Amino acid sequence: MNRIFNFCAGPAALPTAVLERAGAELADWHGKGMSIMEMSHRSKEFVGVAEKAEQDLRDLMLIPDNYKVLFMQGGASSQFAMVPMNLLRGKSTADYINTGQWSSKAIKEAKSFCTVNVVASTEGNNFTSAPSQAELKLNPDAAYVHYTPNETIGGVEFDYIPDTGDVPLVADYSSSILSEKIDVSKFGLIYAGAQKNIGPAGLCVVIVREDLLGDVVAGTPTMFDYKVAADNASMYNTPPTYSWYLAGLVFAWLKEQGGVEGMAEINKRKADRLYSFIDANDFYANPVAKNNRSRMNVPFTLADDALDTVFLEESEQAGLMNLAGYRSVGGMRASIYNAVPEEGVDALIAFMADFAKRHG
Repeated sequence: MNRIFNFCAGPAALPTAVLERAGAELADWHGKGMSIMEMSHRSKEFVGVAEKAEQDLRDLMLIPDNYKVLFMQGGASSQFAMVPMNLLRGKSTADYINTGQWSSKAIKEAKSFCTVNVVASTEGNNFTSAPSQAELKLNPDAAYVHYTPNETIGGVEFDYIPDTGDVPLVADYSSSILSEKIDVSKFGLIYAGAQKNIGPAGLCVVIVREDLLGDVVAGTPTMFDYKVAADNASMYNTPPTYSWYLAGLVFAWLKEQGGVEGMAEINKRKADRLYSFIDANDFYANPVAKNNRSRMNVPFTLADDALDTVFLEESEQAGLMNLAGYRSVGGMRASIYNAVPEEGVDALIAFMADFAKRHG
């Protein structure tokens, strides 16, 4: 097997050990004579898989008992609408922090349901930083405060959790969940599309405080009601069973790596090495404020953007895949999620050094 190093922002790399186990179990899961994806989601076998996945996630993130864990369809983008549908609870205003494309999309969607108060925005500096706590013009009467802790496209990460007082804090953790320890009790709701640090596309994990359930906007579809999902153990309809199963394998793998704390140490080493190399080499540059540099998504530019195509062609030949920056941003981006090994980052740095030597 010839595995490349995959730096895609999503669908992203999965741990090789997880893929190998899934492959071994694909046609015959645990001697049942069929694949897990062929089983009824209501069978005791799949319910066991689902319950273990939830418990492992609870263990990894130390999720308090008064929070529900939902495994939902539609990806994080569906949550842009589902959050206001479920969390407005009779109010008409919500606060949003704008730090990039994904928070901007969440703002646009929320405007269909309420008055959006943008309490801070870094659009003026081309989304190359996150606002400080002092810059947040919060409304104490807002239904909730929404932010994106890590902007996948721009590579911007908050270096703190906003203090919103008694107003529930909502976070789109799609590209940084499980990369470091967080205090779940500081949030009213956390959601994360699976295809970056959890598993394959087709699944979205929602962690929601119980007291926020059950008061939806009039006309909310049944499938968009968090309480319906919670009351039915995320099985009101047929869930994305194979994605759920694979997520469970990833959670088990994370435990074997030392949990979130162990991954945080590895992630810091990977990011520190890559940023240190970029900063020390005039051929490459990163535009993000140093205290807001993402540990998961590292954008960088070349001194001469005419070399971008050559860089991508040569990097693919070297087994370093999916390094092109997002289409609206350009340049390069290395997404170094949990499943990207340290060896992959070292190989990328070695290639970048050689490329700069040859083309600089």
